Amino acid sequence: MSASLNGVTLAYVRERDQQDPLADFKHRFALPEGVLYLDGNSLGAQPSAAKQAVDDTLDQWRDELIKGWNQGWFDAPERLGNLLAPVIGAQSGEVCVTDNITLNIFKLLGYILGQCQNDRRAVLSEGGNFPTDGYIAQGFCRLSGAEHRFLPEDANLAEHLEGVAVVVLSQVNYRTGKLRNMAETTQLVHAHGAEVIWDLAHSAGALPIDLNGSDARYAVGCTYKYLNGGPGAPAFLYVHSDYQDGGWQPLSGWHGHASPFAFDADYSPAGDISRFRTGTHSALIYSALEASLTMWTEVDMQALREKSLAMSDLFRECLSDLYDSHGIEDITPAASERGSQVSLIDTQNGYAIVQALIARGVIGDYREPGLMRFGFTPLYLSFEDVWQAAKHFREVVESGEYQDAQFHVRSAVT
Repeated sequence: MSASLNGVTLAYVRERDQQDPLADFKHRFALPEGVLYLDGNSLGAQPSAAKQAVDDTLDQWRDELIKGWNQGWFDAPERLGNLLAPVIGAQSGEVCVTDNITLNIFKLLGYILGQCQNDRRAVLSEGGNFPTDGYIAQGFCRLSGAEHRFLPEDANLAEHLEGVAVVVLSQVNYRTGKLRNMAETTQLVHAHGAEVIWDLAHSAGALPIDLNGSDARYAVGCTYKYLNGGPGAPAFLYVHSDYQDGGWQPLSGWHGHASPFAFDADYSPAGDISRFRTGTHSALIYSALEASLTMWTEVDMQALREKSLAMSDLFRECLSDLYDSHGIEDITPAASERGSQVSLIDTQNGYAIVQALIARGVIGDYREPGLMRFGFTPLYLSFEDVWQAAKHFREVVESGEYQDAQFHVRSAVT
């Protein structure tokens, strides 16, 4: 008889893997032996092609020296932006891969507020969001004199838009995995005379996004999570083509100049998405990301979404009978409002449970207070992987293995 977890058999999940249209992608990742990786929502796995791409760039640096800048290095932010554009529902020329999310939000805040012709001067950040978005908004407002406000978590957005010029919102909440309706929210913000900057950190590469179809004008995101660009991989910035010639962005570096090699004394912004570039970037890290984004051109985003939801449902189904008896709360949203993660809370033992799982080779993620996050990355996880991870979770909890003192020692980075 096949092994079973809460009625879900190993035979069943193996059958699902045989029917999976994305199954072949797993072989295109360099995954450590014996590891079940459920933390791609923090750092994606390495595509096998990434190492060769970096090696090739190292060879290019060695052999071509400075000539490499004319052999693909300099225009990488725009070239990679065009590779990424279809994944997030944008058009060619609307995405620039550059800097990081923090800097890109700062650029867009300055760019948008610099065009305001009315008395709206408030920037609204959301409570409960990943803090860097609020931190940089606060810093921008201290510098510019704009007013910073927080949208209370779970508050009615429409009731907080009076006097607001810009709202910074995450499409998927990093804690709960809750997915916002981008089209409806964008329409609401625009109807109140404000702009919205969408943070796609936990949605780009995790689910289909339609920036153009949602009438979104501005967005930022990172590439090192679901897009597998590598640690420290550059972020991206999206500006709809109709809104790219509205003035300066405040970080007016020389790569964003209309003629960067003219070396003019005065700044003149480029007339396209390039105006959101700043200074010199790393050709090495861009090469690793380009290897991944090239692979992404082959991905069926609807199939990805279906598998993501099926895997998270599978994980929860295998464990659902365990929660009440062990003080674990499942705060994962329903499928229609879910990103690509499962979020469980145990304020007493959450940290220790995650550490015990990591010791077994099941890598999840912990966030205070008590939040256990498990990211489901359809390109390199199989249904059997998910089932095996749930089996380890049950064993850790039911045996009390997490109670070992070693799993309660906090590290500086968790």
